[in-house]
Amino acid sequence: MSQTRRQQLEQLLADMPDDPFLRYGLAMEYVSEGQDETAVLKLRELIQASPEYVPGYMQAGQALVRLNRPAEAREIWARGVAAARGQGDQHAAEEMQGFIEGLD
Repeated sequence: MSQTRRQQLEQLLADMPDDPFLRYGLAMEYVSEGQDETAVLKLRELIQASPEYVPGYMQAGQALVRLNRPAEAREIWARGVAAARGQGDQHAAEEMQGFIEGLD
């Protein structure tokens, strides 16, 4: 029996726990499976381990909106805006700022 993509990512992550791309990929597998609660948990772990990995903030906020938790989405996107600006990624910062403004 072959492994699912999620199982493969979990196995790779066990060997390379500091790889933000693997953490992100695993979280996105949960998103694609419709498991937003678990995805948010995995994205928060990613953000804690690699606060410079901007896509994690964007996806965490979107999953939180789907879970009807806009206050948490706003908070995580605000942190993401700061992280993106700190890296000079104006596009990502503006995109997340737009998401925040869209919540109002």
